[in-house]
Amino acid sequence: MPHIPNPKRCVELLRENGCSEAVVNHCKVVRDLAVQIAEKTNANIELVEAGALLHDIGRSKTHGIKHGIEGAKIAREIGLPECIELIIERHLGAGIPKDEAVKLGLPAKDYIPKTMEEKIVAHADNLIQNGKKQAIEKEVKKALKKGKKKLAERLIKLHTELSDICGMDLDEITC
Repeated sequence: MPHIPNPKRCVELLRENGCSEAVVNHCKVVRDLAVQIAEKTNANIELVEAGALLHDIGRSKTHGIKHGIEGAKIAREIGLPECIELIIERHLGAGIPKDEAVKLGLPAKDYIPKTMEEKIVAHADNLIQNGKKQAIEKEVKKALKKGKKKLAERLIKLHTELSDICGMDLDEITC
């Protein structure tokens, strides 16, 4: 398996690929929360940390819905392990099923996080807004306000699943 880059190298990769300091800082805050969640599970903490730091590397190319795909492409090009590439590709919202992906103009495939590490990074990203932790309820309300009922349901399902595994409501974790 290719080497998982250490946190310092992950931040260098973000900058080398053209991510703004705002994106770098966001990734660091998501990493802090993701590692806290990972410590309460049997997840690979080293992988969660690297995946969380690199989850938005695609924002160097676009801030749109395709930043996950662009990020996965960058990860492949620079030789990152597939497990990190998949964290990047599947981190949007609580995942995007194939039928919704097509409607959003993404390649026809399933972007639902599958591994514990993928789920933790996706969810930590959902819980961070403007550099601060928010309750999942805020993200759910935002999805419902946009008419995205299925997304809201996936957000709740992922929050419940990870909270159950951690033995606590993840809204109680503070950064």
